[in-house]
Amino acid sequence: MESVIDPSGVCPPPSLAIVVPCYNEEEVLSDSAEELLNVVAGLEADGRIHAASKIYFVDDGSRDATWPIMQHLAQENPRIVAVALSRNRGHQNALYAGLSQTSEDMVVSIDADLQDGPENIAAMIDAFSAGNEVVFGVRTERETDTWFKRMTAEGYYRVMQRLGVDLVFNHADFRLMSRRAVDTLLEYPETNLFLRGMVRELGFRSTSVSYARRRRLAGESKYPLRRMLSLAWRGVTAYSIAPLRAITVLGLLAGTVSLALIAWVLGVKIFSGSAVPGWASIMVPVLFIGSVQLLCLGVIGEYLGKIYEEVKRRPRYHLREVVGHFQSVPDSSRNDRSIARRCLVRLPEDI
Repeated sequence: MESVIDPSGVCPPPSLAIVVPCYNEEEVLSDSAEELLNVVAGLEADGRIHAASKIYFVDDGSRDATWPIMQHLAQENPRIVAVALSRNRGHQNALYAGLSQTSEDMVVSIDADLQDGPENIAAMIDAFSAGNEVVFGVRTERETDTWFKRMTAEGYYRVMQRLGVDLVFNHADFRLMSRRAVDTLLEYPETNLFLRGMVRELGFRSTSVSYARRRRLAGESKYPLRRMLSLAWRGVTAYSIAPLRAITVLGLLAGTVSLALIAWVLGVKIFSGSAVPGWASIMVPVLFIGSVQLLCLGVIGEYLGKIYEEVKRRPRYHLREVVGHFQSVPDSSRNDRSIARRCLVRLPEDI
């Protein structure tokens, strides 16, 4: 099937949305906004994106001046949309909230510290124009991270892959998605979001863009070890039943060790006259089996907790305020964006 062409013979470029989840980012927000605006202006000047493109900053219940800065940016620049959640809901929910506010043809998600350089968005758009609906940003160099950060991050990806979770190695949440991919992702009803796995599950044609990670503009990372471990465990429990299967293996091993201990105790009792009743032969198997049982109950409890949260069907977040929404865009621009989507993105039959 051939791509639909505008009757005027000119295909307008696709519109772009950049979604930036923020939590206590007052130190970097102004500089990040300026750099992103420059990138968008450059892409528009090159004819890669439509003039109706926007930047969506999402405040995830920050406790500093992040939201006032966002409001000021949105009031000063019509290209910026500021979205505030009613309270802190976590990075994944804030990103999801930003995605749900967009209407553009392409959506790029990026962290506020801009360590995943926005200069790579141009290459992502080129990959999108070539027919890819998802473009993953893949870190090839992490020299700006500490040794511990690099080792734990890369180890995390390897462990997840061994557990059967379909992830792109060294990809975080810097990616470009087509409008269709975003709309499909928004249909997923999970409460426990793990977007890195969910995007891979969409199945649309995808590729990757490699880049070297930059230094943070200012401030500190909002993903300390505790949050990293929480995200890792969420990914495991959301996309793998390997821990549940490990319980079976652990139970078999515990049973084998227990049988060996029983055989040893009986052997000493029957074939040796020097057997002295003691607490060791009782306490060892009791403590061993007890610890295994508690571990197994803990793993099962984690999965039951996830089920409990899912069946309640509570909203992932609540919007408190939106400043500079896309509704201010003229209807003619929306029509142009629709034409751009039909012109530049090949339909499924073409791919």
